[in-house]
Amino acid sequence: MAAQRHNESGGTELGRFLRARRTQVTPAEVGFTPGAGVRRTPGLRREEVAALAGVSIDYYTRLERGKETRPSLAVVDALGRALKLDTDELDHLRDLVIRAARHAPEPPPAPSRTVSPQAKILLENLRPSPAYVTSRTLDLLAHNPGALALYAGIEDWPAKQRNLARFLFLHPAARDLYADWDTQIAGCVARLRALGGTDPDAPDLANLVGELLLKSPDFGKLWDRYEVTRRPHAQKPKTFHHPLVGEITLNFQGMQLEGSPGHRLGVYVTTPGTPEHDATVLLDMAAPRAAQIPAATDRQSPRQP
Repeated sequence: MAAQRHNESGGTELGRFLRARRTQVTPAEVGFTPGAGVRRTPGLRREEVAALAGVSIDYYTRLERGKETRPSLAVVDALGRALKLDTDELDHLRDLVIRAARHAPEPPPAPSRTVSPQAKILLENLRPSPAYVTSRTLDLLAHNPGALALYAGIEDWPAKQRNLARFLFLHPAARDLYADWDTQIAGCVARLRALGGTDPDAPDLANLVGELLLKSPDFGKLWDRYEVTRRPHAQKPKTFHHPLVGEITLNFQGMQLEGSPGHRLGVYVTTPGTPEHDATVLLDMAAPRAAQIPAATDRQSPRQP
């Protein structure tokens, strides 16, 4: 059931996005006065979106049903205004239009899970700041001790199962750990939704989404809303209610790793001499011995003459 839900056979991803987004806009938001009686359609009706975008009802219906796949840029922008899309959502809509117009898109190469030796050394050098490397689907590919300790409870899982989205939705400790759990899960799903719209057949994404749809009703509700974001990490402080160090607020910085497509470095930074810095030192010291990074073993031995 979850796999069918993720890979719906009817229509196109463009159509599914348009349908999902119009259900999130109320008539009042776009200046319409609801008529008498009960509206059977949540959000806007097709004819209302068509009127706002300046296209015919038939044309808009064909877009939603996947019968029309080549709207002009002007129509795309008009739909964006009608559906009150933000910048990320409008960019996503444009990408979906490009993808829908292709007759035989080339399958993307499988993403690598191998973290470079240089990145592992960087994680070690960043101690005691919790730092980690994730894949595009938030698999925890590498980390230093403090990062493993910060996500309290994730060490219960085998290394291959450690994924920040899986942790957010399926680990019993996550809801108490994050001070803004609701905000975190919404941003996580929006990021996965953006990836799914332009690369829906990627096995790494399909497997993760299928699992979360099956096991987490919270994930399913957010997935159906089809909100998207292209900002992988919000560069703002994050507050944790940690079982070891108590409440701690850490500044965060995320960045793409050059030469490693899809790999991102995440670092929680503090100022030496502050309680927050002392807390990260404690986390670094308290991490399981298995979390230590064997950076030296990642260096290639010099070739023998």
